[in-house]
Amino acid sequence: MTIFKLIIMRYYIFVLIIFFLSVMGCEKQKGNAEYINSIKLWHENRITRLKSETGWLNLVGLYWLKEGQNTFGSAKDNDIVFPPNAPEHIGVMILKDSAVTAAINPGVDVYTDSEKVNEIKLKDDLSDSTTVLSNGSLRWNIINRNGKFGVRLRDINAPLVKDFKGIETYPVDEKWRVTAKFESYSSPKVIAIPNIIGSVENDTVDGRLVFQLEGKTCSLDPVSEGNEFFLIFADETNGEETYGAGRFLYTEKPDSSGNTIVDFNKAYNPPCAFTPYATCPLPPKQNYLHLKITAGEKKYGDH
Repeated sequence: MTIFKLIIMRYYIFVLIIFFLSVMGCEKQKGNAEYINSIKLWHENRITRLKSETGWLNLVGLYWLKEGQNTFGSAKDNDIVFPPNAPEHIGVMILKDSAVTAAINPGVDVYTDSEKVNEIKLKDDLSDSTTVLSNGSLRWNIINRNGKFGVRLRDINAPLVKDFKGIETYPVDEKWRVTAKFESYSSPKVIAIPNIIGSVENDTVDGRLVFQLEGKTCSLDPVSEGNEFFLIFADETNGEETYGAGRFLYTEKPDSSGNTIVDFNKAYNPPCAFTPYATCPLPPKQNYLHLKITAGEKKYGDH
């Protein structure tokens, strides 16, 4: 066999491999083209939000405040030790009667909304307008978790933002887009929602979403958030192919007939899948689905 024929043969083999791989890839996606593209666009927007300044990839610290004074900065003698790119002694945060005040040391440039800060009362993340302080590439604010106050620290130049390669997902399959019926409870029900830091928060739900999947009747208790329902659910892929502590999903509120769409192709990882500095809610026990939901985002990295 001449070298020329060998080159031609290898070329055709390469073309055939590419063809079969592309065909196999197309067969994995199940649904009409418009729907598949809409899910891909949704996921692209999700990645953009993760990498944004208010996304979850730039978290670099979470520090719980003690009652009274909490000095902070990069020096080791602070109560709260920030990363090395922070000033050594930034100031003090004072927690008193469930309110947090920050006093900044002279000569340290800390800003909020482009205004330099000397002393300020900090509104936490449950307030209408959270106070965000900044110094260089660092951003921080107060979080309130069931009366426990902490400092959430971000670095907009965090390595994870720069190195992030995306999240693996299951192939889009329209069978995981199901119609659910909202069934109201006779009276609102209080449910316990645990979180990753070990505390439990109670929320009130007015009913449940009931739907059919894989020949089974399933239900989920949704939490109301504005014009949407927020679902925290677990399934039998958790800990193997998907994040071990469950996934999140949003749906629209039911229409006049009590129906809404639950699309598991939009199931996504909670922030704790990417960072140890988040305080994610965990699925309530009634939101465990006893089947494998092979749709949406798979687990990320080693979390």
